[in-house]
Amino acid sequence: MSKARRKFYVVWQGYSPGIYDSWTECQQQTVNYPGAKFKSFDSLEEATAAYRGNPEGQLDLVRAIASALPGMEAFTGRLSRPKSGIAVDGACAGNPGVMEYRGVDIASGRELFRIGSAGNLIGTNNIAEYLAIVHVAALLKKAGDTTTTIYSDSRTAQSWVRKGAARSTLEYAPATAATKALIDRADLWLHNNRIMNPIVKWDTEAWGEIPADFGRK
Repeated sequence: MSKARRKFYVVWQGYSPGIYDSWTECQQQTVNYPGAKFKSFDSLEEATAAYRGNPEGQLDLVRAIASALPGMEAFTGRLSRPKSGIAVDGACAGNPGVMEYRGVDIASGRELFRIGSAGNLIGTNNIAEYLAIVHVAALLKKAGDTTTTIYSDSRTAQSWVRKGAARSTLEYAPATAATKALIDRADLWLHNNRIMNPIVKWDTEAWGEIPADFGRK
């Protein structure tokens, strides 16, 4: 039996536009959404280019290719490791415990920011990953950058971002006050802003550890 072909799904118009690597997640963004526009692609590169372009033009191009080359097989090999974009990661010593998160430029390996290194934040790994994604999105929005791809290896954090708020059960206490304030700030930013940059799941199996990894596993 042949191995199922991996697909990437671009949602141009849906509850949370972006690039998804499963049909289930794509459906969650488009079912019952008026005028939903989405399409599957055989590679992340194609999906990213399509997301940044015009949906009608992309759909017309796909239809034309399919009509002209009905027997053409798409490339199904492993995707190459991304050479650009911003990678984020979080680390936490305990659950909850002391946490921190950071963003790294993939091309240069340069650390763009690191929050919590002073040991003053108490939370969870999912919270750290969520805050990291929103932090990068806010920086790119401020810079007017809508094309740089954000990579995260946390499905949970990406799900929270799509839903527009953290779904954490972290309880408020004096020790968690600083973290709770950051969560509230991130939730508010998502409520008032739309993320235009693609947010993509880092494929650890194919590409190795994400460049922002803290190396504490």
